[in-house]
Amino acid sequence: MDVELRASDDDRNRVLAELHRHTAAGRLTLDEFSDRAGAVWTARTLGDLAALTRDLPVLPDPTVDSEPVGQGRRELLMLFAAAALTLLLLGGFLAVTRGSA
Repeated sequence: MDVELRASDDDRNRVLAELHRHTAAGRLTLDEFSDRAGAVWTARTLGDLAALTRDLPVLPDPTVDSEPVGQGRRELLMLFAAAALTLLLLGGFLAVTRGSA
């Protein structure tokens, strides 16, 4: 992987999904997830994206993983909570920055 290549939206979505999975597994707090999720969207290169997951273990491919249905629902709930928190934080940030302009 050439770390200087420009990142695509698909690359950013892949890293964001990986961060969601690490948050659901308890490796990242919601604050850490929120910080990294914000950085995903400002990342310009593949190297920038790789730096966001460098300290996390490689996860197995979710399409191959056969976990119990209850575990999948709990993970989905955690993903929803993380996404909702991210949206709230971004909304607050936009409100603050527009209020000071």
